[in-house]
Amino acid sequence: MSFVTLGALLVALLVGAPIAAHLLRRRRAEERPFPPARLVPPTPPTARRRSLLEDRALFATRAVSVLALAVLGATPLLRCSHLSLSRRAGASVALAIVIDDSLSMRARTDGAEGAAREGRSSQASSRFERALTAARELASGLAPGDAAALVLAGAPARVALASTTNLAAVSEALAAAAPSDRATDIDGALALARDLLRGLPQSDKRIVLLSDLADGTPGAPPISGTPDIATWVPLQELEATGQDCGIVRADRSGQKARVRVVCTAASTAARGPDIAVAQRDGGADAPPAAGSAAPGASAAAGRSLEVRAGDAVLGKVALDPALRAEELSIDLPAGAPEILIAALTGGDAIAEDDRAPIISAGGPLSIAVVVDPATTHVETGGPPPLEQALSALDLDAQIRPLPSVPEHADELAAHAGLIVDDAPGFTPEVRRSLAAWIERGGVALLTLGQRAAAAPLGAGFEPLVPGVVRWSASPVPGVDPATAGWLGPSAPGLADVAPRGRATLGAEASEGAEVLARWADGAPFLVRRPLGRGVVLFMTLPLSTEESDVALRPAFLSLLDGFVGAARARGGARRLSAGEVWTFDGYHDVKVERVRFDRDGASQGSRSREALPVAEVERRLRVSPPLAGLYELTLDGERSTRVVSVPEREIDLRPRRVAESARAAELGGMAASIDGSPYVALLLLGLLAVELLLRSIAGRQEPAEGRAS
Repeated sequence: MSFVTLGALLVALLVGAPIAAHLLRRRRAEERPFPPARLVPPTPPTARRRSLLEDRALFATRAVSVLALAVLGATPLLRCSHLSLSRRAGASVALAIVIDDSLSMRARTDGAEGAAREGRSSQASSRFERALTAARELASGLAPGDAAALVLAGAPARVALASTTNLAAVSEALAAAAPSDRATDIDGALALARDLLRGLPQSDKRIVLLSDLADGTPGAPPISGTPDIATWVPLQELEATGQDCGIVRADRSGQKARVRVVCTAASTAARGPDIAVAQRDGGADAPPAAGSAAPGASAAAGRSLEVRAGDAVLGKVALDPALRAEELSIDLPAGAPEILIAALTGGDAIAEDDRAPIISAGGPLSIAVVVDPATTHVETGGPPPLEQALSALDLDAQIRPLPSVPEHADELAAHAGLIVDDAPGFTPEVRRSLAAWIERGGVALLTLGQRAAAAPLGAGFEPLVPGVVRWSASPVPGVDPATAGWLGPSAPGLADVAPRGRATLGAEASEGAEVLARWADGAPFLVRRPLGRGVVLFMTLPLSTEESDVALRPAFLSLLDGFVGAARARGGARRLSAGEVWTFDGYHDVKVERVRFDRDGASQGSRSREALPVAEVERRLRVSPPLAGLYELTLDGERSTRVVSVPEREIDLRPRRVAESARAAELGGMAASIDGSPYVALLLLGLLAVELLLRSIAGRQEPAEGRAS
């Protein structure tokens, strides 16, 4: 509130004037008959007495009038504004509101300075709540004929409301929006928003992005619109600033707790306008301005990592002030509870990532690989391309090369995934072990080549790959990209693959399975076949660099990423990131509960449980936990414990750049709300009329009293 506004409101103190006027008002002294006074000559009466507040109605009218005058004087100075769109010649608008519901949006908004500059008060306590308030303001400004959609930008980006002209549905969708601990997927959310707007009859199509712009890729191209769909980033106060430390992983191995802590450097957005301009002009790596925080400064200074059980601290280690990302180890005392809490002392921008449960997670995801280095070598040397690709993806998975496929299911139980390249069939014992392991939730990837087609007598692939595998020259080159959507944007890179040969399968191999990609002639290239609670994928091309270069193409990385994701989702890992999906194939009764700790402890009395909805998508049960923490699963009566962790890239609070066109004033801005001055003026006129009426009535009563006396 400015000094001028405060001064205008101080006029209300003049409400004391009517009180003083009424108390100081003099009237005639009350006359009483006294017989001896008739003998004394009369003199003009001079005695008076101060009156009490006798005419209360008149006093109340005058007091309210003074208060209304104060409000009327301050109304032009109070700018209660709201976010609104600018319409082109009053035309209808097709609007897609993109709200970032990721972890970084839980940070406190730096809205005090922005509110002061715009002359309004800030009620939002977090960036997400401020974004939600802005979305409601935009929705309230929609008119009949407008269309609106709602997209959530937490990874993976989701459509919360498809394009609709039902404005009540927009309000309901906004009411259901809630913050999460997901990563940020701005590009995916903008792509979904554009798809929702295309084809709508409104000529004016807009995307409004309400985000802190911290998606872990500060060096990405600036956010901008397209020629047919404008993108507007209205609230600069949401832009990520500050520093944060977060716990992204907490495991227990024996009597040691291993906790990975990641901290951000001082945000360039918080270093003043000079560094902000330098960043726009010179990119994310522009040097800081003079007087700004040093690049190595971190939120870890003066803080510690503690392991807690209830109110007791079992271990503690100080953080290095220059810490950026490090795995810290803390020794645990004998007899420590099974579930502990890792917590950071002190405070930072985001409080929700400062605590995490510690459980015996069994180490990273284990992926067994059976590949012949002689056939898949690269000219530059080193491990086979398969192992190099898995390492390059950094999928938090441990690669375990095996000489052959284990013959016993117990040996496979330690692995979540298995990749076998061009095996010459499997013996009956191996097939039974593989089938039993997959039915319990394992994920296998088989590549079929010349050796698979020349399996010796008694060896084969049933029931993993039904039918007979044959090898022949490829009649057509390339994979049809239109059928390879599962491989993502890299699918067109397989359009010119020209192998020496390829495996062909019978029609029974595709029965009850899903063909994820096809050759240009329609033959299966990649097939996914469910088996019990697990799944087997098989590809009709080996990884041998002598047969083709498919193992050296980006689409192969997408294939491995999907394979590891499937292994993790089916329970191969007891830890996944917020927003990822658990898939429960083969289970009928699935119950997932998030365990909430009322205090820093692990006792049963301190826990409460919140059930998550289990969705059935394409006859498959799925759960996508939005929040980090401890989860208890009940699968067909069997209980287990899993952990959802914070995505590491969400700790990076460096914002994306925004093109000037996405900040253009013609797209919209802060508009003043309805002016209450006319209504206050009408109230004053009414109060004046009431006062005149009361004074008129009082004037008539006084002569009547005089005549009566």
